[in-house]
Amino acid sequence: HGHDQGGSMIVMALGKLGGCEMTAASDLDLIMLYDFADDVDASDGDRPLPASQYFSRLTRRLTTSLTSQTDEGDLYEVDMRLRPSGNKGPVASHIESFDNYQATQAWTWEKMALTRARVVAGDEALQQRVEQTIHTVLCARRDREQTLLDVRDMRLRMLQGADAGNHWDIKHVRGGLVEIEFIAQALQLVHAHETPDVLQRNTIAALHALRDAGHLAAADHDVLVAAATLYQSLTHMLRLCSSGRFEVESAPSGLIKLLLRASAAPDVATMEAMLLDANRQVSEVFDRLIGIPAEH
Repeated sequence: HGHDQGGSMIVMALGKLGGCEMTAASDLDLIMLYDFADDVDASDGDRPLPASQYFSRLTRRLTTSLTSQTDEGDLYEVDMRLRPSGNKGPVASHIESFDNYQATQAWTWEKMALTRARVVAGDEALQQRVEQTIHTVLCARRDREQTLLDVRDMRLRMLQGADAGNHWDIKHVRGGLVEIEFIAQALQLVHAHETPDVLQRNTIAALHALRDAGHLAAADHDVLVAAATLYQSLTHMLRLCSSGRFEVESAPSGLIKLLLRASAAPDVATMEAMLLDANRQVSEVFDRLIGIPAEH
């Protein structure tokens, strides 16, 4: 199909890849954005394609490569549901469509996802335009109460389908990693218009920036950072060495030793107490800053 003369494309990462927090089992949350010259109707190959079709096929080729089978399993899982309009939208979006969608249609959860957006490959000029769009969207003045209500509602929906009482479901448990991420993202959304420096893709870096800007109390910051550090250390070991529901009683002794080392705990009882205490403290901060009804 040749080349799209005057066209350009970027690969944008979100989620764990965007925030530089990947584990051994993380998938790749990606969005593909492109632009093309107005005076170029099609690519220059023997079988020319219109620009939108050209970049859609290029995106599919890229995702096929990233998800290819190897002797040791799949290379990566790729998740593109965070693209504009989700699975109903095209696999690659024109930059103007992306701009318009973010300005007029994106939900609060999509703006939360943008706090971790990071361009990882592609044309430099298009990258600068995308980053400016993201900065403008995130720094827009927004209704604080409505934003926090949206975050609270989304967390409640997640709790309805989660094993929220299993403290070894470190991401989804009540007071778990998701709630720390939600706090950081929500506070960035409501404060970025006055202090843009709070916009940090990495969760712990965002918590530091929010504290330094006076938007997060030092005591709450310390609770959240300590919990996030513990959660991430344990999650790395669990993703690397375990699959499915983790049961500490039946876990191999070698894995237990790794988890004790990761948590800096002297024994399993202490490690579980640390985990439960972190869950309790994080949920208290989340309830105070974002709000969850007592029955949950």
